[in-house]
Amino acid sequence: MEMNLKGLNALVTGASRGIGRQIAIQLARSGANVIVNYNKSKKIAEQLCFDLQQKYNIKALAIQADIGNKNDVDRLVSTACSNFNKIDILVNNAGICCDMELCDRTVGCFEKTFQTNLFGVYQLTKILGAKMKENQFGKIVNVSSNNSINGFYPTTIDYDASKSALNSLTKNFAIELAPYVNVNAVAPGWIDTDMNKDVLTPDVAELEAKRILKNRIGTPEDVANLVLFLISKESDYITGQIIAVDGGMF
Repeated sequence: MEMNLKGLNALVTGASRGIGRQIAIQLARSGANVIVNYNKSKKIAEQLCFDLQQKYNIKALAIQADIGNKNDVDRLVSTACSNFNKIDILVNNAGICCDMELCDRTVGCFEKTFQTNLFGVYQLTKILGAKMKENQFGKIVNVSSNNSINGFYPTTIDYDASKSALNSLTKNFAIELAPYVNVNAVAPGWIDTDMNKDVLTPDVAELEAKRILKNRIGTPEDVANLVLFLISKESDYITGQIIAVDGGMF
């Protein structure tokens, strides 16, 4: 998708790999300056920033922060705002998921998952959303999951619940930040990423593909294309929506 985002500044969480990485690449390709948030993959994130700057002639900066840590989120916002005049685009992509039998889950498991997948998103969106509203412009996209719409696997009960809550948070922020800031969420199905590599073995991928109308596992590009559309001017009349990008999974 070709569009002009020149002069806009974007923050993408969990952007060193997978879906977040592809979103950062497509934003840079469209002319946006990009803040690449990462938690542990420093070298990968910094190399990505270097490559984006060289290839697309934009400004890119890698900032370490654990989105599940309140102090880290505060530092992320402070560092981002001190290096960029304003943040126009926020993509809340960072998330965690751990497969485990439902009977083995603890409250601690839920707390850890919700801290990253929901509470961190809330804190970051609250702070930057207020700045966007003050500037009378902003695009926010949350990366949810089709597990939030359809409960497929009890082994990810805490992840599913956190993403369902994220959908609700998306709609509430859309109301709070209207009319100047668009807030939407994308809900991917099976996507071929590092996060899924241990679960999505060739045999499982073949089996799961049969449940998808497009007969294939999705790619990070499939998700990034939708995110880019929701950031574009063409989506100005779309807000408060949860849009599945799962190839038609049933």
